[in-house]
Amino acid sequence: MNYLKVAKATELFGRDRKIYRFLEILPGALSLGSLLILVVFSFIKPVWVAYFLIAFNVYWLLQVVFLGVYLIASYNKLKKNKKIDWQEKCKNIDQEIDFLPEGSLAKKGLRVGDLIHLIVLPTYNEDLEIIRTCFLGLINNNYPTKKMIVALAIEERAGQEALERAKIIEEEFSDRFRNFSVFIHPDNIAGELKGKGANQAYAGKMIKKEVIDKEGLDYEKIVVSVFDIDTIASPGYFHCLSYKFLTVEKPYNASYQPVPVYHNNIWQTPFFARVSSASNTFWQMMQQIRPEKLATYSSHSMTFKALVDIDFWAPNMVSEDSRIFWHCFLHYDGDYRVEPLYFPVSMDATCDKNFWQTVKSLYKQQRRWAWGSENVPYLIFNVIKKWSQLKKGETLRHIWIQIYGFHSWATSALILGVVGWLPILLGGSKFNGNVVFLNLPATTQQLMTLAMSGLVLTSILSSIMLPKRPKNFGFLNNLKLVVEWIFVPFSVIIFGAIPCLDAQIRLMFGKYMGFWVTPKNR
Repeated sequence: MNYLKVAKATELFGRDRKIYRFLEILPGALSLGSLLILVVFSFIKPVWVAYFLIAFNVYWLLQVVFLGVYLIASYNKLKKNKKIDWQEKCKNIDQEIDFLPEGSLAKKGLRVGDLIHLIVLPTYNEDLEIIRTCFLGLINNNYPTKKMIVALAIEERAGQEALERAKIIEEEFSDRFRNFSVFIHPDNIAGELKGKGANQAYAGKMIKKEVIDKEGLDYEKIVVSVFDIDTIASPGYFHCLSYKFLTVEKPYNASYQPVPVYHNNIWQTPFFARVSSASNTFWQMMQQIRPEKLATYSSHSMTFKALVDIDFWAPNMVSEDSRIFWHCFLHYDGDYRVEPLYFPVSMDATCDKNFWQTVKSLYKQQRRWAWGSENVPYLIFNVIKKWSQLKKGETLRHIWIQIYGFHSWATSALILGVVGWLPILLGGSKFNGNVVFLNLPATTQQLMTLAMSGLVLTSILSSIMLPKRPKNFGFLNNLKLVVEWIFVPFSVIIFGAIPCLDAQIRLMFGKYMGFWVTPKNR
């Protein structure tokens, strides 16, 4: 059995199934166990919990400081890269040849003109205008479109309307690219999960068969970008990607990650969706400074060679964007990484038909993202299977980052915002007379006030990065977008910790989620 294609415990048998099932329980058990211990000890040992809370607040304050430094550094790199003429840089690559790594493709004589970009665009029921702006982003990217192969991947289950949208796009754009194809992903294929992963895997295999193999194209000269259909590639993206691909060492053992900024509909979305989306952008920016912590996310790029080596995306996955990285990491025995591009692509923030529909949709979106905790059992299980072949230190570090990351996501906001009050509320008379009781509220308040400096930084950066304000929005809208950041403490609980716990509990009890498509409205 190909264990690298496993999506859940029920696909395994015997001892393997029991081990994988135990590992699926692990993320939720750690998160719930941590919170439960703090609640119980708030009754029986409130002083211990109080000391822990003070230490945790100090730790969180230090985290805010370090992450703030990373965020500023990432923003400066992003700003610098946006100003670079990447087309000119690609033309003049020979002038830098002596400074490039020995393993780079540029040193081996490969140039931008030798590359072909394959862009896979999976879509379900998105409006025609959203699909059209994605294509316009490709056309207006200042990269030769005759060096692009584009696959529009639609779902049979989306019905006649999806076919009609695809036909309109084909009529408008098909002659602009080297090759343009529409692939209809059949419904109800055995062993597939209805979702983006299965759709793009089908399209990838079809484009390989019907275009790439038929024309005898070299896999090693094809770079694949799989974009959510709301993605608008910022001008210069494909030149920046090409330059990176040609100049890094071991380019085939890497994925290439841009920074997602949710600006397409930023002025139309409710405040909580804007805050949540901007927070995600900032987190991705900070991760770019720490590439050892990066996994692929949403719209990203990789080599066609790697994609063929692992037999494309798993068709039974919810978190297909991150799973493709872990699949490659394990396939190449730990010799695989993510290269940060420090370059933006613009996407849609969650925006449904009305306020309350957006609340529900944002919660479901965050829960789907948090379902990425399914990668914890996948990674640990396959590490056990391939232990002798892997780089031990690198592999263990990745496992720790994944476990810690999902645990922190599910618990930190609740510890800071809810558990912090429990020793005072539940500690009883013994704790109420303790000196720690007298100092805990003031100490916590002082530490959290200092930590709020992080909110000031993010609100400033958020306002700086905003796209041009539409004419029908007044200046007060800019001010409102800054003030909205005071809701972050509530947002990280309602649209962060709770949906993350929800996802982990579902995984813990084997209530496997399907793929939920985020509504896109502008």
